[in-house]
Amino acid sequence: MDASQLIENQVATLLQSNEVYSTYRERWDELFQAYIGGEDYTQAGHLHKYQLETQNEYAARLAITPLENHCKSVVSVYNSFLFREKPYRDFSGIENNQILSEFLKDADHDGHNIDEIMREVSTWSSVFGHCWLVLSKPNLGLQTQAEELEAGVRPYVNLITPLAVTDWNWYRTPIGKYKLDYLKYIEDFNGDVRVIKEWTPSIIKTTTVDVEKKNIVNMVEEDNQLGYIPAVCVYNMKSSVRGIGISDIQDIALMQKHIYNCTSEAVEAIKMDTHPSIVATPNTSLGVGPGSVIQIEEGLDPGLKPYTLEFSGASVDTILKVIDHSIGAIDKMANTGAVRATEARTMSGVALETEMSLLNARISQKASSLAQAEENLFKMFADYIGGEWTGYIEYPNSFNIRDKDREIQQLRTARETANDPAVIKQIDRQLVEWMDLEEADETKLLDQLNTYMPHVMISPEGERVIANTEQEHLSLAAQGYTHEEQSNGNA
Repeated sequence: MDASQLIENQVATLLQSNEVYSTYRERWDELFQAYIGGEDYTQAGHLHKYQLETQNEYAARLAITPLENHCKSVVSVYNSFLFREKPYRDFSGIENNQILSEFLKDADHDGHNIDEIMREVSTWSSVFGHCWLVLSKPNLGLQTQAEELEAGVRPYVNLITPLAVTDWNWYRTPIGKYKLDYLKYIEDFNGDVRVIKEWTPSIIKTTTVDVEKKNIVNMVEEDNQLGYIPAVCVYNMKSSVRGIGISDIQDIALMQKHIYNCTSEAVEAIKMDTHPSIVATPNTSLGVGPGSVIQIEEGLDPGLKPYTLEFSGASVDTILKVIDHSIGAIDKMANTGAVRATEARTMSGVALETEMSLLNARISQKASSLAQAEENLFKMFADYIGGEWTGYIEYPNSFNIRDKDREIQQLRTARETANDPAVIKQIDRQLVEWMDLEEADETKLLDQLNTYMPHVMISPEGERVIANTEQEHLSLAAQGYTHEEQSNGNA
């Protein structure tokens, strides 16, 4: 075997993926297209092709069919609740480290802070089912942390989607714990050039490959400073296959594709209804556009006069009803019917509360997964800087997903029907809490509610008495005394 053949074999090995990657690659491509939308979705050709339809006709239909991107909408809803409040991070053990401060502000050497990185992690794990975080640190042979700070050398994180991670392997230790002993991913690409990174517990190999010329442009090997692979697989939900997660949008993407095709059918139905096909002899001259002139041959048989073909397919209204039903199905699958609705829907209070609870549980699960991933990330960070992290990461675990307007209306109705001032006071207290006031203003109003206000009470005989204390009020109420507005109402 000559040297050129050996290099080609090396390139082929570098570009080769494992069996699991090959199995899931097509599915990941479809999920990516469904989330990104736009030109990527159009070029992927998700419209069904008609029989006898030419490629130009199919391309024209793709160009005029809009995509209603429900995948992106659902993921955005999840993130809007998940990152409404910032997570709490306790950095005990490394809290005063300058490298940590720089890392939190710019976690990936590309200007993104740790919160922005974790939002991206949440997005891509929702789309693909999982994604990878790899923590790297250049090894320039510097001896002290001060020298590293001066040279700008510090750990940084890479967020890698499953499309770029082509090979990996876990092994099980004697105590039953799984550890990663091999990871390969495409770190960068530029035209035909790929930068491929391979990690083992002892070696980090970075290889630049020209795919077109099938040769290796550059190869760099360095020692792994940690003795293990600093990578975290962040799951959305775990599947039965290690290293593969369950996407939030895998079923939604199929329904979105169905809606996309229904939209195309609706467009074609409108065109057929407003611009019907004309049957005419070859020598008939047909004008173009509304009100155009049609010229026929002299002496043409009346039975051969031009006529239009009536469109007898599904009506546009029928297609739109199918689309509405499909959107409702997406909201049920994603538990987002109460928060994505653009118009009032008939839902009982119990059904609405149940759906909110399901959405809260789903987002809480995602928050727990992100917190665990961050904790693993900062443990690796501490190992890089020679420290020991003893802190913790805490994401919100309850997202208070409630129908505010409905609850306020219920409180309003209850206040109008209540007779007991103590009950009315409790209702007023809840209304104040719903108002989202500044803390000082809210405290002032609640203190006023907690302060008893003397008021007039009227006996059944019409005698007016002032109740100066809450005890006097309760005593008078037991004797049949009522408030002035109640007496007027009874009158």
